[in-house]
Amino acid sequence: METVLIVGAGHAAGELATSLRQGGFEGRIVMVGAENHLPYQRPPLSKAYLSGEVQAEALYLKPQTTYDKAGVEFIGSTLVEAINRSTKTVTLSDERTLRYDKLALTTGGRVRRLSIAGAKEAEGSNNFHYLRTIEDVRRISPQFQAGKRLVIIGGGYVGLEVAAVAIKRQLHVTVLEGAPRVLARVTAPVMSAFYEQVHREAGVELHTGVAVEGIELTPTGDAVTAVLCSSGLRIPADLVIVGIGLLPNVELAEIAGLVVDNGIVVDEFAQTSDPDIVSAGDCTNHPNPILGRRIRLESVPNALEQARTAAATICGKHRPHNSMPWFWSDQYDLKLQMVGLSEGYDQVVLRGDPAKRSFIAFYLKDGNVIAADSVSRPVEFMSCKRLVTERAEVAPSVLADESVPLKSLFALPAV
Repeated sequence: METVLIVGAGHAAGELATSLRQGGFEGRIVMVGAENHLPYQRPPLSKAYLSGEVQAEALYLKPQTTYDKAGVEFIGSTLVEAINRSTKTVTLSDERTLRYDKLALTTGGRVRRLSIAGAKEAEGSNNFHYLRTIEDVRRISPQFQAGKRLVIIGGGYVGLEVAAVAIKRQLHVTVLEGAPRVLARVTAPVMSAFYEQVHREAGVELHTGVAVEGIELTPTGDAVTAVLCSSGLRIPADLVIVGIGLLPNVELAEIAGLVVDNGIVVDEFAQTSDPDIVSAGDCTNHPNPILGRRIRLESVPNALEQARTAAATICGKHRPHNSMPWFWSDQYDLKLQMVGLSEGYDQVVLRGDPAKRSFIAFYLKDGNVIAADSVSRPVEFMSCKRLVTERAEVAPSVLADESVPLKSLFALPAV
């Protein structure tokens, strides 16, 4: 009986495991995860789960019965510490050795940690947190009390989503962002300005272009008391949450001798440099034929789609991974949906009025639509995905004209 061993237990792992059965694989499937949880959704952690709107059970991608029915063995609270490619075995943190015929690396990523004065000591305190797992939220939730002073370091998706939840829970919220604007890596200044205004109007004290240089603790070191900025600003804190990005977990692959370059390098079939090892999810550097280059994406849709490709590869089928990147973020009553990658754009076209909290920002390069950010326009977002996928060439005046339905632009010649 052939064995497929899946390292990791996130979105990609869960999808890969069940996709193997759907693809006709009849051998043994073993999934090894660092957490004692079946694969679960991470995006709601900083939104619905943190707010208490959903319970942990609702986060699971599939129930235990689904894995049982598919014959998937799950080993939780365990790390894979080494891969021996010559013997096709892995060594686990409990000193067990497992054999594989095919190996799938779905190792995901880990939070980027602060490297400033007091940060290491702060990690041992009771009110300083990173947010990546169910257990992280379980530690944070009891401290989300009305009137508490929360300082969030990082003005990306996670930081802003946490801020929105905290405001709803009546905390006093301060967000510190080192870049000149929030969401600077992923969106245009007009979108950053919109979200900065939304958060400030909601009551968030938002500082951009600030450098955090230290964490102040009590004399005993059991709690953070303030966050210190290079400008001399001292911000008192009852609670600190850090959201400054993700690092791909590539060390296991690198030590095993696989090709690694800003992620585990794979081809369009999720195949690594070892013919018996595939990889999928946030940890991979993969080619995207639509964009015409290699990318590493931190995206749930990408992880799921690439996992299906990896499963097909193991099953001996050819199912190239070629989906257009898309993302989403929920803040307050606003739903932000993004498709494509906007880097390199030379023009931004607005459809709708940001003041009305419902609009689309189209990103153009050489006259072609390369990305779109949609705020609370889910119906039109479906058309946005097609326009971006086709790199449609549409006159800016037509894109901006709300009297022209977006779905009518697919076959519209450029003007």
